This record gives sequence, structure tokens and C-alpha cells, in this order.
Amino acid sequence: MFGSYLPILIIAVVLGLATQGFVNASYRRYSQVALATGKSGAEVARYMLDSEGLGHVGIEMVPGHLTDHYDPKQDVLRLSEDVYRGRTVAAAGIAAHEAGHAVQHARGFVFARVRGALVPTAQLGSSLAFPLILGGLFIGLSGLITLGVIMFAGAVLFQIVTLPVEFDASRRAVAALSIGNALPAEQMSGARTVLTAAALTYVAATLIAVLQLLYFLGLSRR
Repeated sequence: MFGSYLPILIIAVVLGLATQGFVNASYRRYSQVALATGKSGAEVARYMLDSEGLGHVGIEMVPGHLTDHYDPKQDVLRLSEDVYRGRTVAAAGIAAHEAGHAVQHARGFVFARVRGALVPTAQLGSSLAFPLILGGLFIGLSGLITLGVIMFAGAVLFQIVTLPVEFDASRRAVAALSIGNALPAEQMSGARTVLTAAALTYVAATLIAVLQLLYFLGLSRR
């Protein structure tokens, strides 16, 4: 029964290692390339936010490596120290991407709104789906397995909706960096590479989640 899950586990490990390796390599490479404008990641984010009329959105520095995110509840952009202070192509790309999420929130981007609404469902599904499915298998209760699969499907839906949110944030970042020489044309390809690498982690995670869901669906029908 669990032997058939081995291929999915192998795919998950290989994809995880490959995408993480690409992300780390891309970040290391372009974190060594100084931004021609000399701006820090925080300054790039501030420029993008102000150009979108979002001067009220705050920017804070947080500890950790690549812990950058936008907090819609507090309406604040939180950037890791390397990105906040960094004056590199990588820092500019990541900062602009996170600023893109703030723009999505302000503009009511539909996928961002749906993703936000799915957060409780995703959290519940991620924490309870596997215990329910395993419990159903051990005691032979198909209803419990089905409930677990339904909850896991909610988490997978969250992953799927995340894709257009992340790609759109990167699109907004590239567009903003291309305007007003925030990032010189010759350095745009580097920023795109960093953003593409980050996006691939979401693609890989979604693919793995979909494969897991299909496997669990098969279990629930036995």
C-alpha cells in the first residue's frame, strides 16, 4: 500500500533539492552583483510602493535568510537583513517582488483575495489531513480517509491559487524595476533569474501536492 507512495516521495525529494539548489545558486550569484543605481532593497521597495501610491505601507527589517514577506494585516513589508540593506540585483528583485504583493492587496487582486480566504482551510488541511488518512487506513474506516482527502484537497487548492499570486507579484516587480531606471536594463535579466528561481519552488510544491492528492484519492476509492 505504502510502497506505491515511494515514487511520489522520490519525486518530492528530487524536485525539492533541485529547486532549492537553483534558488540558492541564483541568489548567491546575483547577491554578488552590485546594483548599478546603488540603491538598497529597502529603497527599491519604497520606490515601487510610492510609485503605486502606497506611501502608507511600512517597511521593516526582520531576522533570518530569505524571510521576506508582505503582511496584509499590518500592511507592512518585512525584509530580511540581506535584502533590506543589500545593494545588489538579488536584493532589488526580492524587495520588488514583495512590494508587488502589497500592490496586489491594495488593488484587490482576485487571486490574492482568494488565497487569503483559503489560509484557514490550508492550515487545517495541512495539520489534520495526514493523521485522518493514516488513522482511516489503520482502522479500516473509509469515511475517515475521505475526510482527510477532502481536507488535503483544500490545502492543494491553496497551493494552486498561490501560483498566479506569485507570478503576478514578479510581473509587477519586473514592470516597476523597468520604469525610471530603478534597475538598469543590463541588470534586468539577473533580477528575472532570481524571481524565476523563487517561482519554481512554488511550482514544484504544487506539483508534489497534486501528485499526493491523486494518490490519496486512489486510496479513498479502494
